[in-house]
Formats: sequence, structure tokens, C-alpha cells
Amino acid sequence: MKRTTRTKRSFSLARWGKGMIAGLLLAGAFQLPAAADDSDTSLVRVAMYLDLGSTYKSTTPAVTLKTAAAAEVILAGSTGPESWLQLGAGATTRFSVSGYKVKALESADWATVAAAVKKLQATSDRPVAYAVNQAGSTIYRVYTGPYVSAAEAQKAADRISQSLAASLKGAKAEARGPLYVSAGSFASQTEAENLRQTLSAQHAEAVVAMTGSGQYAVWVGGALSASEQSALQTELSGLYPGLSLAPVNEHVPALLLHRDVTLNLEGPVSVDHYELSGEGAKLTVRDNGNSPIQVVERSGRSYRGDFEISKVNGQLALVNEVPLEQYLYSVVAGEVPSSWPQEALKAQAVAARSYALYNAGLNKFKVAGLVDTTLSQVYNGTEKEVASIVQAVDATAGEVLVSSNGQIVEGIFASNSGGVTADSVEVWGNVNPIYASVPSDGDESAQASLKSWYHVLLSNGITGYVREDNTVVNGTNPAGLQKLTVTTSNVLVRKLPLIQSDVEPLAKLNPGDQAIVLDKVPESSSYAWIRGPYTSDELVKSLKGKTTSDVPSSISNLEVSQRGPSGRVTQVTANGQPLNVKYADTYRSALNGLPSTLFDIVQTGRYTVQGAGGTTGTGTATSTTTIQSASGKTTASGKLVVMSGDRTARVVDTSNQFVFVGRGNGHGLGLSQWGAKGLADAGYDYRQILQHYYQNVSIVKE
Repeated sequence: MKRTTRTKRSFSLARWGKGMIAGLLLAGAFQLPAAADDSDTSLVRVAMYLDLGSTYKSTTPAVTLKTAAAAEVILAGSTGPESWLQLGAGATTRFSVSGYKVKALESADWATVAAAVKKLQATSDRPVAYAVNQAGSTIYRVYTGPYVSAAEAQKAADRISQSLAASLKGAKAEARGPLYVSAGSFASQTEAENLRQTLSAQHAEAVVAMTGSGQYAVWVGGALSASEQSALQTELSGLYPGLSLAPVNEHVPALLLHRDVTLNLEGPVSVDHYELSGEGAKLTVRDNGNSPIQVVERSGRSYRGDFEISKVNGQLALVNEVPLEQYLYSVVAGEVPSSWPQEALKAQAVAARSYALYNAGLNKFKVAGLVDTTLSQVYNGTEKEVASIVQAVDATAGEVLVSSNGQIVEGIFASNSGGVTADSVEVWGNVNPIYASVPSDGDESAQASLKSWYHVLLSNGITGYVREDNTVVNGTNPAGLQKLTVTTSNVLVRKLPLIQSDVEPLAKLNPGDQAIVLDKVPESSSYAWIRGPYTSDELVKSLKGKTTSDVPSSISNLEVSQRGPSGRVTQVTANGQPLNVKYADTYRSALNGLPSTLFDIVQTGRYTVQGAGGTTGTGTATSTTTIQSASGKTTASGKLVVMSGDRTARVVDTSNQFVFVGRGNGHGLGLSQWGAKGLADAGYDYRQILQHYYQNVSIVKE
């Protein structure tokens, strides 16, 4: 396919102008690390739960795995990996990691426990509930955490004491730590359980720990510090002089055994729960065949490959290690519709494979090269495995994009480029010839089947959008603007030309109701969109912390002051001063989450007046603004309708809010998913599509 030479393009969407999901932007990173060339590329590691602070944060107190077939639990110890447990087919098992926690509640009354768990589930202190045999009966204990330190656990205990005051009845939630005292080792779980029950009468934190395959111990504690641990050992020695007591080595891997009753709050149905202890310990759940394993906390989705559980920064980390091609079966289907042409699916497969291998080498997420969200690539497990996607992945098996120096290219992609892809300087601020701006005409197909919307003015002064169906346009008003009449009941007037079920409509119209048509626009989509109107206060709040320059306390004027080669915004000024950002693409999040940076700004209170002799003047409406017309002066005391030469109109009002009108969804670099579909529809094959969107690359089989 012939590539179009890059030229500087003008961009204007002042009149209501014309995602699939954007792939990750790795700012400034273009070369595959040398170490990645030597790595095993048959498997990729995808983090699902992990706390890396600002880099990535997704946490849960425990994960629930359901095995379709028999599986084994492997722990990495000092002598290497060893199989510790066997999980049966159809088993439901929970896993967590040891650390600083809060014992929130203990009660024999299930209704009290269930109510406390429900209350805590709505907070940041997420709970886990255990059933414990004690003196021939069952009690329930609720814990929250883990927390990064004893101090954070104590703060959480104070919060929880207030939150559960009614349930605690004067008692207090208590911080617990990861330090224990061992009260003996046993060759069977039954022997260990007998001692645990004896100790639990006086020591609530006694628990059976699995210390190896077929090896058990009883641990007492949950001490916050070494001094507490030592004091506990002294106390136990006095109470039970016959026990072999020793402080537990916190570096030795172990599994603490619990009966978890968190999953069903209608009644206490228990499942096995294994709490991983030991500094640096890693646990792997491996299916004995190739059956998927379900992760309940990930919307019940099932995944191929193995699951690794470890502790990172004090929190549970869950990583799925999966064969690359099986990973792509899910990723490609998560990124684009399976009904699209095969050549578009193949192009996505090659781009996604390149992206995965490139980032596997970077290992950006410490314990994994990828995550399962749009921060990397959408990965939803086996539920997305469909025949057309599998066919596209298999047809391109092993194929990746490589640069002229033979290195794998990070196959960055976005949902919709709005008709033209971004240049790397518009996103990262530096030049990469692979990511040069090219036309992407196929993007417009994203709105091909969508309805149009009328921008209307109601008799009460409200302006909004009404979808074209269930209305008729008949006649004009004295100014020459069309009139719209509603034909069915409960036609909603919306803030944007878009159905948003979670946003209250501005008004409801019924048969016979009329409105003035200001304009007709396409439904907001991944190709063309409208966002706003936003007030000055809303924008100031959104901009805070996202610019490298000061944000004014109030914005009276907001303008695009610089654009890049594709027309994307590279600088915005507020009240005449630049709002500088580290990377131009940051304007998307800084300005209330815009779909792309290919936009224009319309101020609802700003107008341009054509004067005699072709002169023009601009201004911002206030309560005293007057405009000279043929019939005299018109005052903008509320809302003023102004009409352009093409007989469309808009309302100028004194509130002076800001509307963003744009195209595209995502950063716009590399492959445009909708554009690829358009090219495939036009008869281009996947190699031609890829070499259109990525400049000077080759497609090779690794």
C-alpha cells in the first residue's frame, strides 16, 4: 500500500465536528532491551492483582480460584519448587498473603458477622471471615488487610472500631502482625488441629500451618513486633511447659490453614483458604491438563496457564503465566469485534503479539511484563476465545513487527484515530519515524450505523440533544431555523448527543412538543464526539496536579495555542497563559477525560460578529452584552441565539462554559483499529495494513 507523505494539516471543529480500547503508551521507550532477546518468549506473565503505587494498583484481600480439572499447589522453597497440595476437579479454594492485618470482629452469631462483613465490603478495609472450631462450637472471626505497616494497621483498627461500634458492643478492633511462635511440629493435620483447639481456648490466634508437603505445625501469635513475639513465647512457656516453643522464621515458606466463610453471606458455607507466609515465598497453582482456572474476583472469568501468588509491597500479587498464543486468543477478541474481517483481525494479532513480547522484555510491572487492563492490553481469559479470532492468531503465529535494525517494535495501537494517526512528537514530545502521522480514512466507519442527533432549543431556554428518530422536522421560525416536533412519548433531551443511562436527562418531551433546531450532529462515537459543557470550576479541579505550570483559580478563556503534524493539540492556554504538561497526550485526562487530543474548544459565552466592510469582532457574553442588529440592539441577558452563514446556530450564554468537539479515541499512535477494519473492507491484507500504520517495519516470524 502506498503511504501518504506527512503534511501539516489544519484542524477546525468549531462547528459540531466530526473507543475499542487504546493500547498503553510507554513514553519514550522504543528499543527492546537486550536482555529480552534472550528470554523465553513462549510464555507471558500478566499481573491481575498488584500494588506498585502510581505505576499500577489493583488489590484484593484474597483471590478465589475454581479449578475445572485437578490441580496442584507448588511452593518455591530453599530446595526449589515442591508440590504441597492437590486440588480436586471443581474445587473452590481461596488464597491470601500474610502481613499486618486487623482483627475486626469475633462472634458466634452469624447474623452479626454477616452484617459486619457487608458493611466493611463497602469500605477500603476489605474483609475476610473465617469459621473456627473452639470448645466444640463454631465462632467467626473477621479480618481486614493486609496493610503495609503496623502503624497503618493500627489506623485501620481505629477506623473499623468506629464503623462497627454497634456490632463490637464496646470492644475494639485490634491490629495484628505477621510474627508467630511455633508450638510444635506434626506429621498430620489432625494432630496439629487437636493442639490448636487446646491452645485456642486462651490464645485466639492459634492456627495450623503447613510447613511442607505432609508437615504441619501450630502457630500462635499475630504479633506486631519482635518484642511482642518474645513476650508471647515467654507467656506460652509458663502456661504450657511441655511444648516445644520457638519463634517462627518469617523467611520460611508456609501456608496457614483457614475455613473461609466470606463468599456466601446468606449462610456460613466454608471453603479452604491458604494464607501464604514467608518472605519472598511464591505459590503456583498449576492445572494438571490444559483446563482453564476461574478467578472469581475477576468477574468470574477463566484463564489458561498457571497462577502465581506472592507478596509485593505488602499486598497480594496474582500473576497469570500463560502461553503467548493462548494469551492472544483473548487479547485480540478483547480489543476488536470478532465479526470484523480476517485481515483486520490478523493485523491486530501481529500488533498485539509485538506489544506483548516487547513489554515482556521491559518487565515494567516488576513481577510481570503486562497487566490485564487497558494499561497494557485487554485480557479477559477464555470467555473471549472465538473461532474467527483463533483463526487470525493461528494464521499469523509467531509473526511480529521488527524495525530496520531487527529489533521488535512495540506494536502500539489505538481504537480510532479520528481520520489521521498521531505523530510521536504529539504524544511523547520526541521523534520516532515508526510512528509518523498517516491518513486513516476507515475510522469514519465507526459511526456508519449510528443515528444523528438534533441540537435543540426548548421554549423554556434549555438546550440539549434529541435523537432524530421519534421526531419530525417541519417548518421554520421567523429567523429561518427549522422546527422539530416530537411524535412519541418520553423523548429525552440529553446533555450530549449520546445515550448515557447514568446521566439524568435535561428534559422529557411528549407528542406535539416542539423545539427549535440549532444544528444536526452525528451521535458521539469513537470517531466523532462532543464533551461538556464544563464550568471553569470543573476544569480547574480536573487540571490540578496534571500540569507542570500553575493553573489559574478561574478560567475565563481557554484556547488551543499549538497543534502537531496531525492537528492534535500540543498546547492549551488558559487566560492567555500556557497550561504545560509533561506529555501532550496528558491533556486527555487533564481536561476531564477527553477521548483524544484531536479537538477544538467552543466557549458557550464567546461570539464573533461580522461588521461592515468585512471586519469581525469577538467577545464574551455578560449580562450587559448588546449586539447591534438591523432591528436594534439585542441584550444577552440570558441566552442569545446566533446563526452562522450556513444556517446553523448556537446559543451564546453568560455562563461561559467550555465544550470540547473532537475526533478519535485513544492516543492515536500506530495501528488504528477502526482504520484497519476500513482498509480490510477495502481489500487490503494484514501486511499492507500494518505497513501503512507502522513506517519502515518488516513482518517476520520469530
